[in-house]
This record gives sequence, C-alpha cells and structure tokens, in this order.
Amino acid sequence: QVQLVESGGGLVQPGGSLRLSCAASGRVFGIDHMAWYRQAPGKERELVARFSGTSEISYTDSVKDRFRISRNAARNTVFLQMDSLKPEDTAIYYCRMLGSRLDSWGQGIQVTVSS
Repeated sequence: QVQLVESGGGLVQPGGSLRLSCAASGRVFGIDHMAWYRQAPGKERELVARFSGTSEISYTDSVKDRFRISRNAARNTVFLQMDSLKPEDTAIYYCRMLGSRLDSWGQGIQVTVSS
C-alpha cells in the first residue's frame, strides 16, 4: 500500500513563499502523474499543478507564474514551490500520485496566507 506524506505547509504573509513536499512510501510502481490539488473552505477541490509523463506540466490559471511543480522521480517525491502567495491561496493542499495500478492521495496540509 502506497502512502503519501506531505510537509512544508504553514502560515505565511501575503507575498511570501512556501515549498510543499510529498513523498511516497511503500511499494511504488509506475507513477504516471504527480499532482497537487487544493480545497478552500466552502469550495470544491481543484487541480493546482500536474506533472505528467516525463515532462508535461500544467497549472491552473490562478497560479501560473507564481507556483512551480517539480519532482524527484527516483525518490518518488513531488514538490510545489509557491511564491507571491495571496490570501486566496489559503486552502488545504493535497498531493496525488496516479498510475495504471495506483491512485493515492496525501492526508492534506494546511496553507494559510494572512497578515
């Protein structure tokens, strides 16, 4: 069973930065997609950034030019560098790893942007 563990969240002032990490443990095979989602209070969970295959990357429009997804494939780890954070980025952030025989979610980590 694959477990995903997120770290790096917390409280930051507007304009600040945070770097989220998500590491997979257990028997991990054939990860095709690594992604970050978020869910703000009263809103649906949304896809924030996704790393597909070997090099395809996509972002939701609201985070383009501010967030950057990266990964260490050898260590089954995915990162989300978040810069120029805004109060509307406040949410619980979840990582997800997908493959032909894998669909695992992390437990979620709180990111709060507030002065």
